[in-house]
Amino acid sequence: MSEAVNVGDVVAERTVHLDRAALVRYAGASGDVNPIHYRDDVAAAVGLPGVLAHGMLTMGLAVQTIEEWVGDPGRILEYGVRFTRPVVVDPDTGADVTVRAVIGQIADDVARVDLTVTFDGATVLGKAQVRVRIV
Repeated sequence: MSEAVNVGDVVAERTVHLDRAALVRYAGASGDVNPIHYRDDVAAAVGLPGVLAHGMLTMGLAVQTIEEWVGDPGRILEYGVRFTRPVVVDPDTGADVTVRAVIGQIADDVARVDLTVTFDGATVLGKAQVRVRIV
């Protein structure tokens, strides 16, 4: 990040495609091997609309968008979200998660970046905000 930013600026935007293989890899790496993240029968048995992406995977891919923008993960001071809706990963087509980052506030060389994280037209992470050092 070398350019000056202002409140309202869109500083990053991307779409990440998730497929079932990504969920299995994340389950192995994270240790979260709950079968709702890779087995349709188990997801259906507990009343879910399908296999769900891990919430922490969704949260991680969202903040990675900011990491790429600032260029140094050490500049990220704080990050928080509320999980509002699941990301259902279709066995054939997967799921596309879109992240849009907008400067919401600037104070004392720190920017609050507001993330809008959506899947299938709905917001999946609420109150997703990242505080980053901009100087």
